[in-house]
Amino acid sequence: MAASSYAMQSILANPMISISSGSRVNHFGIPAMYRRRNVSLRVRSMAEDDQQSEPATPVTPPSVEPVQQPASTRSPKVSTKFSDVLAFSGPAPERINGRLAMIGFVSAIAVEVAKGQGVFEQISDGGIPWFLGTSVVLTLASLIPLFQGVSVESKSKGFMSSDAELWNGRFAMLGLIALAFTEYVKGGTLV
Repeated sequence: MAASSYAMQSILANPMISISSGSRVNHFGIPAMYRRRNVSLRVRSMAEDDQQSEPATPVTPPSVEPVQQPASTRSPKVSTKFSDVLAFSGPAPERINGRLAMIGFVSAIAVEVAKGQGVFEQISDGGIPWFLGTSVVLTLASLIPLFQGVSVESKSKGFMSSDAELWNGRFAMLGLIALAFTEYVKGGTLV
């Protein structure tokens, strides 16, 4: 009962709503109830009976001032900490694995075409030392610039972007796995 009386009092006290008992007619003879009015309504929600309503304050958008761009276009400083560079979401792990997969996929296909050896034959026929040597050289070549604070994005432009390298590395990883799986299921070389 208290909530309904509070709601009724707030409606009656609202200056936007006027209640009249008589029917008014304008100079064209149209009663007031059939005329259109520009009335703005406010809907309020009352969670509790004792809650006081606050008057609505108009919201003004903040003024937007133009931001001055710095004169130099240097790339932002990247972290050179070992734990940041080699973190799971850091710049090094997926890039290094993708670069190794690109080299591995191309060399596996090339040796397969040239010598007729499958991936598993290449590994058992002295491929492990080549893989380890390539991994060490490529990892060091990838990590040295990152530890010096050079970001991969700062060196990528146009066609050879850092995103293209990531996607090519991902596809090469999938291709190398698909090549090994296909040769395993087939029982021989792909070509």
